[in-house]
Amino acid sequence: MKGPVSAAPLITTIAGRTITTSTPKTPPAKKSHAIPIVSISDAYDSGNGELSGLRLVDGEEDYCDVHVYVKIRPDPFTYLENKRHFQYFSFRSTLNPDSPAMRGLYSNKKSIKVKYIIQNSGEASYADAFGGYSTFVTTRTTPFDPDSWTRVGDATYEGGRLSWTHVHDLGEDGSATAYFAYFPPYSQERHLKLIAKCAEAKGATVKSLGQTVEGREIDCVTVGAGPRTCWIIHRQHPGESMAEFYAEGLLTRLLGLDDDEGPPDEVAKRARESYTFRIVPNINPDGSGRGYLRTNAAGQNLNREWCPSPAPSADGGAGDDAEPETYEAPTLERSPEVYHLLRGMDETGCDAFLDVHGDEALPFNFLAGSEGMPVWGKRLESLHGAFLASYGRANGDMQAKVSYDPDEPGGGMPNICSNQIGQRFDCLSGTLEMPFKELHGGGGGR
Repeated sequence: MKGPVSAAPLITTIAGRTITTSTPKTPPAKKSHAIPIVSISDAYDSGNGELSGLRLVDGEEDYCDVHVYVKIRPDPFTYLENKRHFQYFSFRSTLNPDSPAMRGLYSNKKSIKVKYIIQNSGEASYADAFGGYSTFVTTRTTPFDPDSWTRVGDATYEGGRLSWTHVHDLGEDGSATAYFAYFPPYSQERHLKLIAKCAEAKGATVKSLGQTVEGREIDCVTVGAGPRTCWIIHRQHPGESMAEFYAEGLLTRLLGLDDDEGPPDEVAKRARESYTFRIVPNINPDGSGRGYLRTNAAGQNLNREWCPSPAPSADGGAGDDAEPETYEAPTLERSPEVYHLLRGMDETGCDAFLDVHGDEALPFNFLAGSEGMPVWGKRLESLHGAFLASYGRANGDMQAKVSYDPDEPGGGMPNICSNQIGQRFDCLSGTLEMPFKELHGGGGGR
């Protein structure tokens, strides 16, 4: 479901104040009988990108024929962070051979070179992270074939604008359509197929922890029968679609989904004997379908909803003697995804936890810990180090030199997921990050 089509305002009371949040609605474009040379569409699962304008340049600039300007649609306003996030984009571009320009100016061309410009990229949540980044492209008729995506070769970020070029082949054997994305999308249909395969697999059970704001099920796959419980969740931030690809790979290996005989190796077998895994492939399917970067359908950054926290003041700051008001979280109204998940974790307990994300800026796979929480000590430090070292030995794409700067002792934010879980259950708890950018330093290990 796309936000601008069907979103209704959410009216709620936070810290004594009435707050209305809604998905931003773009006024409908004026209809025209003129056929544009290029049309842009994000009307599909996880689409995000609106045509802002286009200009015919006929080779006079950048050896291009057309410049196409696209804007990223922002997430709803996030009250706790006082901003509207955006960075993720995914849109379809189609050249129209029946347009007047194609019949006239470009009638003899076999291909058209188009420069795509993200007009508001300089205002994005992590704008500087576009530096050194390269856009994904596929010319398949669907954006949901992950093996078809490649990176463009000439993406640049200059003057606050991300841009790249693409040559649309107009020949009979070519495609005048292309999809572009910040990262290849992972669709709800693919998610449901994965859940169905898990439900049919030997040694797995599937249940819903509850429903999202829009009524989608929060699917949880239980694998193994070991004495220790390990929870692994994915895609709190919906634009980080690599997290659900990770979930699919994890479940495929644990369950042997590509092998009718069961788990394909001894490592998976030992893991299932040692742990009971509870895996949530997508905790934020609403935001995923809407093409959001950070929030759910109610405009909440789920990774700030794991416990109550001080509420932002109406004037931007409280006086020295003022008692800070409380932002209650999680709630069934604003963040049912976290509410239901946390209730499920309280029922089973947790001995190890991993929250899987994507990072916009750093071109590395890395693990961030909960160093700033009071429970952190030698035991958790040793467990964190041992897990990271073991991961690196098993897979050369994991490294230990680059990560976020650890919080100072006592300086961790308890409303962040991995911090809250580590403190709540006194367990190893980390955030696994994967890059939007091309991976640096991968060793190619298994």
